[in-house]
Amino acid sequence: MLKGMGNMVKLAQEMQGKMQKMQEDLEKKRIEGSAGGDMVTAVVNGKKELLELNISKDVVDPNDIEMLQDLVLAAIKDASRKAGESAKEEMAAITGGINIPGMPGMM
Repeated sequence: MLKGMGNMVKLAQEMQGKMQKMQEDLEKKRIEGSAGGDMVTAVVNGKKELLELNISKDVVDPNDIEMLQDLVLAAIKDASRKAGESAKEEMAAITGGINIPGMPGMM
């Protein structure tokens, strides 16, 4: 029984190390989302932090600021969704697909 506990502790430590590496990798990852036929693009890291926002001059209309705001929001949401999916896939690879509530990447 003690041997089994030792193996569980070892596995937990290995998983913790893999998760820490995954968190570091997520911070370095760059994921792009877009809206309006790529007229607005947003780049986030794997932690869904906005890194870049690019807006084509063609979509800037001073008479329709609301459309531009909608496109910006849609591009950020798209990038964030893709980042969440990526993090979830990486977490599944570490945990063997077991859903562990409260774990990073389990959105």
